[in-house]
Amino acid sequence: MNTVKAILIDDEEKALEGLQIKVNRFFPDIEVIEAFLDPEKAVVKINELKPDLVFIDIEMPILSGFDVLAKIKNPDFEIIFVTAYNNYAIEAIQHCAIGYVVKPIDNDELKHAINSALKNINHKTSFEKNVQLLERLDSNSAQKSIAIPTQKGLSFIKVKDIVRFEGVDGYTKIYIKNEKSILSSYSIGKFCKMLSNSSFFLCHKSHLINLKFVNSILKEGSILLQDKSHVPIAKAKRNNFIEKMKNL
Repeated sequence: MNTVKAILIDDEEKALEGLQIKVNRFFPDIEVIEAFLDPEKAVVKINELKPDLVFIDIEMPILSGFDVLAKIKNPDFEIIFVTAYNNYAIEAIQHCAIGYVVKPIDNDELKHAINSALKNINHKTSFEKNVQLLERLDSNSAQKSIAIPTQKGLSFIKVKDIVRFEGVDGYTKIYIKNEKSILSSYSIGKFCKMLSNSSFFLCHKSHLINLKFVNSILKEGSILLQDKSHVPIAKAKRNNFIEKMKNL
């Protein structure tokens, strides 16, 4: 097996040293290239060094482990979260099949988490799982941001600023208030699921609009949005659209 590059992040010095000792002892093929007490410095180095595996303490005073993940441009690495509590976030982590260990760290639990991570590195599924976790943690509020994978990495866009989505050949073009559009590798169906409990409405199989940006519905069978764009509406969707606008 090729050497796996790892980065460790924990704001407690003893916990950080203890974790590094265990990783070195149990998994000599894992090279700990950096260990950080300061999560903000860790963000810079993760973006620069592109590790295969990152151990992140969840509860840190400056940035939480989730805040660190959200600041990474291209989170294409396996994660093992470390937490002192079996708290609300564990359910989200488990749902996305991401590893975690609870402090004080049990050796067998750590070995299990690392072995799972090493298998997953070969499967190349890290990026998708990490994005999924961020979406799940952020799905309770339409006022927050969603993580959108693009060619350059991840863009974090405030939901309230998104005017509409347009499906284009399996990709999705996203139009943002007072900004240029961006292109995402996600299908429009993916965004429909992400925003199912918000003010967005699928008015056509290729068009998902934010109802808060609607100006009017035109006789010709289209919707006029505040950015002056015209979006088609399917006949079968018209009555539902009118009802939603009344209740908005």
